[in-house]
Amino acid sequence: MLQRTLMIVKPDAVAAGSTGEIIARVQRAGFRLRGIRWIHMTPRQAEQFYAVHRGQTFYPSLVEFMSSGPCVPMILEKANAIDDLRAFIGTTDPALAAAGTIRKDFGSDKGRNAVHASDSIASASVEIPFFFETAGVV
Repeated sequence: MLQRTLMIVKPDAVAAGSTGEIIARVQRAGFRLRGIRWIHMTPRQAEQFYAVHRGQTFYPSLVEFMSSGPCVPMILEKANAIDDLRAFIGTTDPALAAAGTIRKDFGSDKGRNAVHASDSIASASVEIPFFFETAGVV
């Protein structure tokens, strides 16, 4: 089944100059790029986007990190995109991620792990419009 999902190249990977290589790898893995933006989220935008984590101990540092520099959200499409992308980027902690995954190769720790990806159809249906509805892509 053809699906769309959201992936964000986070501020750590953007600052390291890894955005192009990450996008190239994702495309070589068969994902079609359907929308892309460059944005520097405000703390309020980061709070809204990660509201599902409000109350967690890591929430304040996540908001601070995601608003610390530019990030690159994108819409990716392919059959089984959500599960395939989650497997392709690797587990949240780069130290535990499989060799060759995005997080293993570009992440430095559990908080600075290079990319975000939607974890379900429900989250993708909220996350994609967060960045793209006003741009007319959705």
